[in-house]
Amino acid sequence: MRPFKYTRVSDANAAARAVTANPNAEFLAGGTNILDLMKEDVERPNELVDLTRLNLADIKAGPNGGVTIGALAKNTDTANHPLIRKSYPLLTQAILAGASGQLRNMATNGGNLMQRTRCQYFYDTAMPCNKREPGTGCGAREGLNRIHAIFGWSEKCVATYPGDMANALYALEAQVRVRNASGRERSIPIVDFHRLPGDTPEKDNNLERGELIVAIDLPKSNFANNYYYLKVRDRASYAFALVAVAAALDMDGGRIRQARVVMGSVAHKPWRSREAEAALSGKPASEQTFRSASEAALAGAKPLAHNAYKIELGKRAVVRALMRAARLI
Repeated sequence: MRPFKYTRVSDANAAARAVTANPNAEFLAGGTNILDLMKEDVERPNELVDLTRLNLADIKAGPNGGVTIGALAKNTDTANHPLIRKSYPLLTQAILAGASGQLRNMATNGGNLMQRTRCQYFYDTAMPCNKREPGTGCGAREGLNRIHAIFGWSEKCVATYPGDMANALYALEAQVRVRNASGRERSIPIVDFHRLPGDTPEKDNNLERGELIVAIDLPKSNFANNYYYLKVRDRASYAFALVAVAAALDMDGGRIRQARVVMGSVAHKPWRSREAEAALSGKPASEQTFRSASEAALAGAKPLAHNAYKIELGKRAVVRALMRAARLI
């Protein structure tokens, strides 16, 4: 690990100012991702700005029946909070599917959204990676790409976003509240927070330099009764998904009023399938309906040399998640 300056701050504005002033500074919260990246020499900040003393860990009722969760609230505390368990159980399931108990006890909500890909070419500094070092090429494009994207990839990058929490937040249509160095706040719809790689895969999200996540706002949800988070992986714990599905249904008896289908580990960002949701709206909750939705969800997939299996796996995962959400199995 390279030497770095350690800075503690007293408020969110000071944190944003510190990172804005230094182009090589990074925020430090739980440290469960940034420190690993520094140890592997993938990230090389010369300053870490410690956020842990900021008052950004509250989880409380928000306006219009929603909930606000602080960016520095730990994943464990968020998943187990009574407001989240009661009104947003899909989020609880998604968080508890991620990482391990030890990591969830340290990881923060803001840091979870900011985590970087687990592509092996990104972590191996001997290999070319446009995300790590723009212009060097994408080792995974023609390499071993079993875990990589089947949606939204570009010639510059085929990596996937690895998180679980964000998949549920996409389904719940969250807003990410951020603050800049002058104290100005803005809200970013979660669907616009992360980016597809395009020609700039080094940019994971649409934050401006120095902007700090302060909270995540959840609107009132109609998906507290029929939901399921499915994570398919190589081993039962401490592994990232090959395919994940956040499924949520708003039911009127046996008929679906509205639905949310978000797939994880298939693109550079959580992949919400509005095609699948349209195929479900107004239809009876049945395996046949769910199979039609799964076909719609995976219709636009573009597999690489070693990950075509994700198409069939994705279809089956969508069906199973929806069957669980509808309580048919």
